[in-house]
Parts: sequence; C-alpha cells; structure tokens
Amino acid sequence: MRTLVTGGCGFIGSHLVDKLANLGYEVIVIDNLSSGSLDNVRTHLGKSYFEFIKADLKVFDADWVKSFSNIDVVFHFAANPEVRISVTDPRTHFEENVLVTFNVLEACRKYDIPYIVFASSSTVYGDAKIIPTPESYHPLEPVSIYGACKLACENIMITYSKLYGIKSLILRYANIIGPRSNHGVIIDFINKLKRNPRELEILGDGTQRKSYLHVFDCVDATLHVLEAFMRSNKKYDVYNIGSDDWITVIEIADIITKELGLRDVKYIFKPGTPDGRGWPGDVKFMLLDVSKLKSTGWRPRWNSREAVIKTVRQLLGKEIHEYYA
Repeated sequence: MRTLVTGGCGFIGSHLVDKLANLGYEVIVIDNLSSGSLDNVRTHLGKSYFEFIKADLKVFDADWVKSFSNIDVVFHFAANPEVRISVTDPRTHFEENVLVTFNVLEACRKYDIPYIVFASSSTVYGDAKIIPTPESYHPLEPVSIYGACKLACENIMITYSKLYGIKSLILRYANIIGPRSNHGVIIDFINKLKRNPRELEILGDGTQRKSYLHVFDCVDATLHVLEAFMRSNKKYDVYNIGSDDWITVIEIADIITKELGLRDVKYIFKPGTPDGRGWPGDVKFMLLDVSKLKSTGWRPRWNSREAVIKTVRQLLGKEIHEYYA
C-alpha cells in the first residue's frame, strides 16, 4: 500500500510513519518542519520505501501536489497543534489548519485518492454537557479557535466525501502524549521543574481533568479503525480515540515530581479564567466516550495515569521509547 503522511515529521505523524514502515508500506512524508523535525524520521531517510518532501501546504504548489499520484491512503496530520496560541494568533491557525486541509483535499480530488484519515480533536466538543462525550454529541460548540478550525476541517472533509467520493475517516483524538512530543502540560512541567525544583507554576486551578492516550496506542487505534472503515461501505465516519478514564492536572504534577525524585515542591496556581481554566479557550473537563472505538475490538494498553507515567519516564530517559510493535 502506498501511503502519504502530511505532518509526518511531527509528534503523532512520525510515530505513524514508524508503524507504516514496519508494516511494509511505502511512505511519502510532506512537512514544512515548522514544528516537526527530520530527526523524528531519520531512521527512514534514504530507504527505498520512504520519501521526504519539504513543502508548505499553505501554498497549492504543483511540486508537492503531484506526490499524491497513485496514493492509496492519505493521513492528514499537518496542523498547528498549539491550542493556547490559537486564542492570541487565530489567523495562523486558520491558515495552518483550515487552508492546509482545503489544499490537501484539493490534491486528493485531483488524483482521485480513495481514502483520507484526518487527525481531528476532542476540542470540537467544547464544554460538553454529556461526559463521557459520544461522537453523536450536539451541538458542537468549540471554545478555542483551534477547535473551531478542526470542526471546520471536518465539515469540509465530509462535503468532499459526498461530492467527490473521497472516503474520509475523522478521528477525534483525546490528549495524545509520549516521546517526541514538544508541547503540552507534561513537557511544560518537566522543563519548569528542571529550572526550579522547589516550585511549580501550574496554569489553572489544577482541577482540570482530561483523558490522555499514549501515542503508541494512538497509532495502533488509528490503523485498527482504518481497517474497520475500509471494510464498511460508508463515505465517511467519525471516531473518538482515547481512553476510558481521566486524570487531573494536580495528579500529573504529582507524578512528575515523584519521577524526578523531588519532595515538598510548592505548587503555584495561576488560573487564566474565573472558573480555573489554564487560559481562555481551554476545555476544563474532557472525557471521550470510546464505546464505538471499543466495538471494533480495540482496547488501549494503558489508561490515562499509566500513559502519563510511561511518557514521563520516556521523556526522562528512564524507559526506551523505540516502537517496533
């Protein structure tokens, strides 16, 4: 199978590339390296099954568009992942999420791509009134520009499926964590504690509670659901990808301080909103209903707490992070 991964040098994308290569697929990666790194795919460079194209998907350029020729599946993971930045810099998120997705879909239409897998987000639900939140939840009311852009991308993609026959699999990811991640609460806490092991600044009141999924599970779930989708006759489908449980920010802080061997760390809370969020646009409580995902026969190997512990140990070098499953 010939696959193409946009954003394949990024966090989730590079782990997906590892798995696709291990399965024996041909892989083309398109990335502008704005947030990704060639180091994430360095083991594949120069191999016969792998091709890297540095390109800016915001510009519909014939040089990268032609790489979509004879592709069986496009995994669209290119995006600006910084939810907090989207509040202060909405134009960047529109261009790097919505415009990029439109250009990718146009390339798919030009070359009659049969399948596209889109990395969406739990943020499309906003402050859901039903928790755990199922895929059928409505109305979808994002509270961040990032979430709004992801939802816009979903709608454009569904319309392309209806009009042009591109079968679209939309995956609403929980918080994905693991090695190669370069942003998020775990990285933030580790870096702060390395600078000052006596105190830790925590954005929000610490009671924020969310679901976390290790990137190894994320990639496995992605490919498992894709197989199920390919067996169906659906033009498009939507799946939540996450775990059954959730964990608070304070619990994450406790895990990290313990793994660093620290004691008596003073937590300094800095709420960004009156109700204790980390910043305006932050979803305070998120737990996805993954019963649809589990109905396909897939189960995560690690719950949220185990995923956090595993990630911290991997980032600290206490546990190897190579993935050859």
